[in-house]
Amino acid sequence: MADEYFDVVNEDNIVVRQELRSVVHRTGLWHRGMNIFLFTPDGKLIVQKRSQDKDTFPSALDCSVSEHVKAGEEYAQTAVRGLREELSIEGIELRPLIEFSMVYGTNDNEISQMFEGIIDPTAVRFDPVEIQQISYHTLDELFAMINTRAVSFSRWFEQLVLWYLDKPSDVRVRKMFNPKAHV
Repeated sequence: MADEYFDVVNEDNIVVRQELRSVVHRTGLWHRGMNIFLFTPDGKLIVQKRSQDKDTFPSALDCSVSEHVKAGEEYAQTAVRGLREELSIEGIELRPLIEFSMVYGTNDNEISQMFEGIIDPTAVRFDPVEIQQISYHTLDELFAMINTRAVSFSRWFEQLVLWYLDKPSDVRVRKMFNPKAHV
């Protein structure tokens, strides 16, 4: 994983400095992330299986798109970049849902925004370096998979699915933008 700069933020989500990704994750500095739930027209969530080469949660199921916000980027810019880099998608409408804080993993403390959108699944062309495969699941199917531990989930994806379904989760909502549309 290439070392890149992230904005380090305080508890009010104000940028206090920039730092290398490796330092941020080694020391647990708070930084920004972005997650997208993309639904097919029939209500299934596009789920990615992370590459086995990922440094965290390799081969685990993940959001349709999950990205760190790079230094100087805004959340919406990161969403557009993530769609393009991970799924080769451009020009779709995304709705911001929430801004939240959560511990994503060991020393991975993030203040993130979550977006949702609707996509034609035939438009998805995933990056095989980043993603092993794409699958499509209803939220109820994902909840059952979480409960049975049938497959591995990234920590943040599991928590975001639980939050989306109004179940107890570690997602700490800081700000609501729009109501959930697909529950």
